[in-house]
Formats: sequence, structure tokens, C-alpha cells
Amino acid sequence: MDGFAQLPGGRRRRLAQGISCRGVGLHSGLTLTLSLLPAPSGAGISFRRTDLGVTIPARADHVVDTRLCTAIGMEGQPQARVGTIEHVMAALAAAGIDDALVEVDGPEVPILDGSAEPFIFLINCAGAAEQYGQRHSLQVLKAVRVEDETGAWAELSPLDDFAFEAELEIAFPGTAIGTQSLALRVSTASFRAELANARTFTLAEDVARLRAAGLARGGSLANAVVVDGPLVVNPGGLRSPDEFVRHKLLDVVGDLALAGHPIAGRFRGARSGHALNNRLVRALLADPTATRLVTGHALEAVEAPALLAATAA
Repeated sequence: MDGFAQLPGGRRRRLAQGISCRGVGLHSGLTLTLSLLPAPSGAGISFRRTDLGVTIPARADHVVDTRLCTAIGMEGQPQARVGTIEHVMAALAAAGIDDALVEVDGPEVPILDGSAEPFIFLINCAGAAEQYGQRHSLQVLKAVRVEDETGAWAELSPLDDFAFEAELEIAFPGTAIGTQSLALRVSTASFRAELANARTFTLAEDVARLRAAGLARGGSLANAVVVDGPLVVNPGGLRSPDEFVRHKLLDVVGDLALAGHPIAGRFRGARSGHALNNRLVRALLADPTATRLVTGHALEAVEAPALLAATAA
């Protein structure tokens, strides 16, 4: 089964068995254990802080921070949060996993090599299994757009067929990144071939500022691409000439997965990041005329509150 909205319907999918790994947190610098576990039909994706005994649904309305990553949390519990979830969310979406419990023993998901490829590897090792219950998908019915004060923007609009397409442009003038753009019909196969191994990146001039703010404490050339003006600092260079925009599109896939269902539609954006991606999902779900929920081969309009309840069920 394709992880994206290629065909309506089909059985829900979970991990066939649990699997774990250890790695450093990009922002905390802590050594963390992550476990990907099967979950019952209809549970959706959720994150459990095993050190706190708190479970947090992976939904757009639980996003509490979008500074350099996407973090989810519980209202009124500032310590109950999990950051840097976007890469594992993208991998789960690409693998077509509808129901999973992600356990972590600290404040963020390990960064591993800075891409989604290690999570794809873990999911492949665990395997996937169909289970009782129909998969739901969200079909976009009209354009929804958000933008910020800098002119950056993101938009979801309808497609003629039941698929997911994405187009993104980024611009970092005066650096090795420059202006890059990528358009892709996103499927399980294209995600793995074109996006999964693209790593997160930063500018060398920002590293000291980030660490002074308590961020990027676990960052290194082993888990991020560092750009110093016209130079790529990493000894091995880039995995592809446009690795930067590929990674940003990977982030889009992970952030949009917080809608709770695969999205059938077209994403377009310019300089969009985690904050705009989250605003876009919230705007989409807030408008009851913007989407309809596809269950099997039947289409039904679903208002946002009902949709959010369905993802939590």
C-alpha cells in the first residue's frame, strides 16, 4: 500500500512488531532511546514520554513550538512535550502506517543522521501489517493559503486525481544554498528515492546563536549539513546538489502528516517552514468546506472538530 493518498480506502496499517534505536537529540544533546511500536486500529500516531508517563497525540492542534523543529505537547504541562518529530512522522506517512505509538525517554526524537532514511530503515525492519478498520484520507476541496510578514507562504489546493503533489521553493542568497525549487508527485517510492536521505541543515553563522538559546546542543557534521557562506563544511559534501530543498520538502511531508490522515491535494510553498506548515494544516481543518473525509470509496463532508475527534479515537 502506498503511504500517500493514491487510492481511497483500504485497511489500516500498523507496525508488525516493535523496534528501538538510540541516538542524540539535536537540540537537547541528550542520548535518547526511541521505540516504534504497534498500536490498535483507529489509534492514529501518538508519542509517549516514558520518563513522564504522558502520551501526546501527533496532531496539528497539539503543536506547541515550531522553532527549528516541530514539537507537540499537552496544554498546561510545559514539560510534557516531544520535539523534532517531523522526520519520523514523514517516514511513518511514507510507509503508510496509520496507527503507531512512538516512545521516547526524553524531550525529543533522536536526530540520527539528520534525515528520514534511518526511520525508513527501522520501519522496514519492523514490517507492516494490515488490521481491522478502514483507512481515512482527506481530500482537499478548495485552496487554503497562509503567509507571514516576510512574504513566505504555503498553500493546499485540489487535484484532479486522488494523489499528493508538492512544490516548494527556498531562498538563501549569498550562501551555497542559493535559490532551489523542487516539484514532486509524492508517493512511497518517490519519497524514499527523492526525499528520505536529505539532511537537515544550518548556517555556520547561526550555530553560536542557537547554542546560546539552548538549541542545537547535539548538532554536528554527523547529523546536519553546515553551510559557511559559499562553502559546504561537511567533508563528504552533499548527497544531492539540491539536498536543501529536498530536506525542506521532507519536513513538509512530516508536518502535514499532523493532519491525522493522508492528504489528497497539491501543496505549494515559498520559503515555508514548520510554523507556516502547521498554520496551513490548522487552517485546512478549521474550514469545514475545505476538505472531505474519504472512507473506503464513500466521500463525506467532515467538519474540523469531528475530524480532530476521529484522529484521536
